Amino acid sequence: MSTRSMISFDWALKRLLRNKANFGVLEGFLSELLRRKIVIKSIAESEGNQQDENDKYNRVDLFVEDNDKELVIIELQFFSEYDYFQRMLYGVSKSITEYIHESDNYDKVRKVYSINIVYFDLGKGNDYIYHGTTRFTGLHTHEELQLSEKQRSLYNKESIGELYPEYYILKVKNFNDVAKDTFDEWMYYLKNNAIKDDFTAQGLDQARKVLVYDNLTDAEKRRYNNQIEATRIKNSEIKTAFTDGEIKGEIKGETKERLKIAKNAKALGLTIEQIQKLTNLTKEEIDKI
Repeated sequence: MSTRSMISFDWALKRLLRNKANFGVLEGFLSELLRRKIVIKSIAESEGNQQDENDKYNRVDLFVEDNDKELVIIELQFFSEYDYFQRMLYGVSKSITEYIHESDNYDKVRKVYSINIVYFDLGKGNDYIYHGTTRFTGLHTHEELQLSEKQRSLYNKESIGELYPEYYILKVKNFNDVAKDTFDEWMYYLKNNAIKDDFTAQGLDQARKVLVYDNLTDAEKRRYNNQIEATRIKNSEIKTAFTDGEIKGEIKGETKERLKIAKNAKALGLTIEQIQKLTNLTKEEIDKI
């Protein structure tokens, strides 16, 4: 079984999948994740998708409207952000308010899906796909609040959660490269920039034709290679900074512990020389205690 090397998904989102002729790739990705047929009506440009050389480390985001007038935000982030959960919330809230007019009733509020593809360890959890919805549960009866029959008819929804935003977090590095279902085939591509010949997930057949490195122009290949190298360097810088921080933290922690021992030893009446042998501190450091 062979595997085809492809360009990365972030490059595809920024430069190829906005083309209407390539909507099928993104429609397949969304259909597999949301487990229903998605047809894209339009893709809006985003300020997070600059095309100059300073965009190497920026997030990639895409704003999609489907034929059901529901909204999908796709964000791809390589580097750690501690406030990323709040950013997800802000993005959804902003989308809701931007797509309703002041004179509209609240039943015009759009359904929003927030899809977050992250290549860092967001939160604490070992799974590689997380799904968040809104539910209302009785504090005394523990029953889940339901839509009335009239509301079901009005909204064409079965549950309250279907009216509210839904969040998906794809923790790419947690995927173990074993495709157990068709969306896992997409996860394999997101992690490895490769598609196996026996993969059958929706959208991957067109991806095999559209997202091939050899199909890029010479200028695009140069920009793509530069981005890959820049990302590799950035990863190295982050790892180095993190390691240096750990070492400095350990040294600081060791010094603090030795000062504590010296303080106790001094209180017990040990001589400066004895404390020096015990802690390896200098005479000046001990004198300051």
